[in-house]
Amino acid sequence: MTGSGDDFLGSTKYVRGALPRHRLDWSTKPPTYKVYQSATRVSLPTPDVEGGLGLWDSLQKRRSTRAYTDEPLTQQQLSQLLWASQGISARRGEYDLRTAPSAGALYPVETYLCINRVEEINPGLYHYSVPNHELECLEQGSFAAQVRRGALDQQLAEHAPVVFIWSAVFARSKWKYLQRAYRYIFLDSGHIAQNLALAAEALGLGTCQVGAIYDDELNSLLGLDGIEESVIYLSSVGHTRRPNR
Repeated sequence: MTGSGDDFLGSTKYVRGALPRHRLDWSTKPPTYKVYQSATRVSLPTPDVEGGLGLWDSLQKRRSTRAYTDEPLTQQQLSQLLWASQGISARRGEYDLRTAPSAGALYPVETYLCINRVEEINPGLYHYSVPNHELECLEQGSFAAQVRRGALDQQLAEHAPVVFIWSAVFARSKWKYLQRAYRYIFLDSGHIAQNLALAAEALGLGTCQVGAIYDDELNSLLGLDGIEESVIYLSSVGHTRRPNR
């Protein structure tokens, strides 16, 4: 029995001697960054890139966390998480290199946040401005219930202090990789999510990655068309609620 997933794998595989012929048109290269010009901006503390839990300990201890306390995240913790997942780590010529790898350094994944409890940041929907390491406020208010519904009604998406919502701007990768780009986009999102999970562990926080989503509901929440840009992945973050003993 075959379906659309099987068709996708078959139609996007590379075959020796039959690679797609494609000449890059640099005049049509999509912008690397998405900007909400009219949004109110929230500055974030400078990320601290030294110290913290060692990498090997973080790998050993990382587990998916689905229950969180009511304790808010600090701005510093949020800054660390954002930088670790998609922040700029170096500049090489015209390229801003980031903490997570991306095919062709095209970086098609955008980061949105549903903030429920972060010290001195109002609850609401935000977009992460990578080049400025700041937040762009899309709308203030409580959107926890909508995010929960969009995450197949999973409670962790409502109770977490912050939910990372990753979308993909498909044209950024398709410009170079055509239909093969979709494979790379999903790989990119996995790299980002793993960085977030390890960074959270180093900060004493828990995360849970969520791939089960109602795509159209989350796209509608963020004002995305679901075609040129669509939500592809989530992660909840918070202080782990320890079981009663």
